[in-house]
Amino acid sequence: MKRRFRYEIVFRPGLRWSESERRSRVAQLREVGALCLEPFPEYQLFLGTREELSDKLLIEARGPDGSLAGFCSAVLLDVPGVGEILHLGLTCVRPEARGAALTHSLSSRLVLRYLLQHPPWRRVYVTNVAAVLSSLGNFAVNLVRAYPSPSFEGPVPAAYLEIGRAFDRRYRAKAHVQPEARWDEAAFVFRGSGRGTAFQKEADDVQYHHRDPELNRFYQQRLRFEDGDEMLQVGMLSLFDLARYFARGWSRGRARSGGRRPEPSSR
Repeated sequence: MKRRFRYEIVFRPGLRWSESERRSRVAQLREVGALCLEPFPEYQLFLGTREELSDKLLIEARGPDGSLAGFCSAVLLDVPGVGEILHLGLTCVRPEARGAALTHSLSSRLVLRYLLQHPPWRRVYVTNVAAVLSSLGNFAVNLVRAYPSPSFEGPVPAAYLEIGRAFDRRYRAKAHVQPEARWDEAAFVFRGSGRGTAFQKEADDVQYHHRDPELNRFYQQRLRFEDGDEMLQVGMLSLFDLARYFARGWSRGRARSGGRRPEPSSR
C-alpha cells in the first residue's frame, strides 16, 4: 500500500515562524537529521537561529499522525553580479519512511515550487556541493549546462566563476565547507572539505555510485576521496527544463534509501 504524506513548503521560515513554533520545528528537524548524519553537523537548519532560517526554502513531509517523516531544504544565496541562486542543501528521511520515493518527491516539489516564482522560460542558477557520485551524476544529468560534468563544453562561464568565488569567500558555512579547505578553482573542488565529517565518502563504496559508470569514472578522477575532497557544481534550470525532466523521471537522489543509514549525499 502506497504511503501518503502531507507536504508543507515554507519560504524563509525564520521570517514566518513564531518563537514557540521555531523551537518545536527545529527540534523535529534535528531529530530526523540525527537519524541520517553521523557525526551530526551543526549547520544549516540544524542551527535553528532565526537568521539561519531566513535564507532557506524548506519542504516537510508528515505522516498521517503528523510526525515528520522527512524534509528537504535549500539555501537562497545572493551572488554579486549574478543574482539569487538556489543552493541544494539537505534532504533527510526517517529510516521507516524509506522505499516510498520520498526523497524524489521532496526534492522535486521543492525545486518546482521555487521555479514557479519565475517566468517559465527563465533559467535560474542552481548549485550543489557533494562527494557522493550518485549526487554528482544526477546533477550532471538533470541540470542544464552542469559544470563540472562530462557533457560540458566550452570555457567556464564568468557567472559560474563568480559563483565559485562567492562560495569560497562568503558561503562556506552554508554548505558545511570546512575553513581549512582549499578552493581549487581549476577543478571546482574544495580540497579536504569533508574530511572527518558525515559527508566524506569512499570512492569504491558502490552504494553511493551513480548507475552510469562513465559518470562515476569522471568524478572519481577529479576527487581525492581519502582526503575529503568535495565538488561544487553549478547548473541552470527553468520550468520548461523541469517539465522535460519530469517526463523521464527527476533523479537527484539526495538521501539513500538503502544501507543501514539514509544519508544525504549533498548539501
